[in-house]
Amino acid sequence: MNHPIVVLIIVGICLYLVFIFQRWRRNQPPAVVQKTLTRYGIYFAIGLVIILAATGRLHWLFALIVSVFSALIPLVRRFLPLIIRYLPFLAGLYRQAQAAKSTNGPTQGQTSSVETEFLRMTLDHDSGEMDGEILKGVFQGKRLTQLSQQQLNSIMLECQHDADSVALLEAFLDRYFGPEWRTEKDYRKGNENEYADKEMSNIEAYEILGLNSDATEQEIIAAHRRLIAKYHPDKGGSNYLAMKINQAKDILLKNTP
Repeated sequence: MNHPIVVLIIVGICLYLVFIFQRWRRNQPPAVVQKTLTRYGIYFAIGLVIILAATGRLHWLFALIVSVFSALIPLVRRFLPLIIRYLPFLAGLYRQAQAAKSTNGPTQGQTSSVETEFLRMTLDHDSGEMDGEILKGVFQGKRLTQLSQQQLNSIMLECQHDADSVALLEAFLDRYFGPEWRTEKDYRKGNENEYADKEMSNIEAYEILGLNSDATEQEIIAAHRRLIAKYHPDKGGSNYLAMKINQAKDILLKNTP
């Protein structure tokens, strides 16, 4: 077969695979995409090593590794004295950065939770990521990041009667799938405030801000500042989450001596 034709066929196959992958990726949560890419990346690396070994070309790979290390050794020798010289200065900068981070709210894995009839959503203070456990229905026990967009849409139909559950699920879909998941017929339109007047207990407020019941006023304000910065509608959050975070802060500050 003519060489250019072979190249065109290979390019066509690659483009088709990329198209299939993009189509699949749009309907999957980021956690699933990352896990799948990691798994198949490992498979590809193992397969490449096996093919090179079977065809007697494995020495090419070792030659590449040796050449990379050979190129890095002179650079390391050149810059190592500078690194050692400025190490105390760099260590000081690192300590200052850690102190600034601590002042602005380092959370060391701190999380918050918001629970509704259908969902228990967990909010990560550091990364701003969110995930949720499904509490009832067909997908009970599953996590939102384990499901495709079609499956999440079916959960939306299940919990339509519960405005809080719908609002949480909307926040998750908006964050991970963008506004494209919404249809022109938005059953929430005009009803954004139907959950605004629901009462919140102190226990729920502490859970939303990720605090213990002995939190001080400063800790409440700091937790609120961290969360609202990550889950504000302008930052990929939602009106519902912002409302719950603000409501939790107001309740706790009112009841904190």
